Amino acid sequence: MNAYITALSAFLPNAPVDNDHMETVLGMVGDKPSRARRMILRSNGIKTRHYALDPATGEPTHNNAQLAAEAIRGLARPGFDPQEVDLLAVGTTMADQIMPNHAVMVHGEMKWRPLEVVANAGICLSSLSALKYAAMAVAAGEARHAVAGGSELSGIFLRSRFLQPELDSQVAALEAHPEIAFEKDFLRWMLSDGAGMALVEPEPAPGTISLKIEWIVQRSFADTQAACMYAGAEKMPDGRLKGWKEFAPQEWLDRSVFVVKQDVKQLNANVMPITVEKGMREVLRLHPELTPEAVDWFLPHYSSDYFREKAAQSLRDAGFEIPFEKWFTNLAWKGNTGSASIFIILEELFHSGKLKPGQRLLCYVPESGRMNTGFMLLSVCPPAA
Repeated sequence: MNAYITALSAFLPNAPVDNDHMETVLGMVGDKPSRARRMILRSNGIKTRHYALDPATGEPTHNNAQLAAEAIRGLARPGFDPQEVDLLAVGTTMADQIMPNHAVMVHGEMKWRPLEVVANAGICLSSLSALKYAAMAVAAGEARHAVAGGSELSGIFLRSRFLQPELDSQVAALEAHPEIAFEKDFLRWMLSDGAGMALVEPEPAPGTISLKIEWIVQRSFADTQAACMYAGAEKMPDGRLKGWKEFAPQEWLDRSVFVVKQDVKQLNANVMPITVEKGMREVLRLHPELTPEAVDWFLPHYSSDYFREKAAQSLRDAGFEIPFEKWFTNLAWKGNTGSASIFIILEELFHSGKLKPGQRLLCYVPESGRMNTGFMLLSVCPPAA
C-alpha cells in the first residue's frame, strides 16, 4: 500500500488532572466523595488525564469538533500547505449532535475549501476505520493529502449532574470483583478527553521519518456476541438492544437511556480472548509472514492496566508473544481517550526520537461495543531525498 503517515498531532485540552483532583473537576455525586474512586484508579493505573472542562466552573471549554480541529492544526511539516488537504476522515464515539455528522462539523471548524469528508461511527475502532479509508483513498490515487483520526469528549457527561449516588452494595461488589468497575463508576474515573490526527500522503515526507501503512486488519465478532457497551439504548433479557426511539421521552430520563453502559460480565469473559487472541489469529491467517521477532514496537490501546497481563496472555495463546519491553503506551499520563487513543500513543512515540528506519510497529485497537478489533502494521521510513 503506497500510503504514508507523514505527520502526527495530538491535542489534550487544559492542564492535566491528577487523581486527587478528578472529583473537584467532575463534581461529587450526591455531595459525597466516591467510595469506589481509589479502588478503580488502583486497577486502571491512570495517574493524570485531561478534560475539556473549566476546573473552576465545570463548564465545557471545547466541543468535540473543536478538539478534532485543534489536533488537525498541529499537523505541520515543511512544504505542506493545509489548504491542500483533499480528504478528511474522522471517527468518534459520540458526536456533539445526532446529526449532521461529526466530520462535517470538523470541516466547518477548519473552514477549508470543499473536499471529501467521511465520518466513521463506532467507538474506539472508529478512528482506525477512518485511517483505513484515508489510506485506501491515497493508495488508489483518489486523494494526495488526507487527514484522518479520532476525537472524544467524554468529560462532559461524566459530571456529577448526570449520575446517581453509588449504592453501598455496588462498592462492596467492587472489592470482590474489580472488573465490575467497568460499570458507571469505571467510566467516570477512566474516560477523558482528547484528539489525535494523522496526515496521510502517497510518498514519505522530506526532513523527517514517515510511517508506511503496510496493512490494517479489522474484524467484527458480532455474529457471536450481543452488544456489550452501548448508549442510547437498553439491553433486553434476550440480549437485543431496545433503541432510544422505542422509548417515550420521559423514559429517556427515568431509565437513563442515554448513559453509557457496559455489560461487565460479558466484557471480562470475552474482550481479551476475542479482540486479542481471535483477532490475532485472523491477522496471522491473512499475513502468515508476520512474526513476533519482526515487531519492534507494540502499541496497544487498552482501557485499563487491569487488562495488560490479560492482553499479553491472549497474545501468547495466539502463538504471538511480544515481550513487555517492546510495548509502548501512555495510558498512565494521558488517560483513555477512546478513538483518539491510538493516535495519541502514535504521536508520542513518533516524536520521541526512539523510532529508527526499518523498525516495525504493530498497533492494536479493541472495541467492546459488540466485540470488534483492529490491528495495523507500520514501517518506519527514512526522510525522502
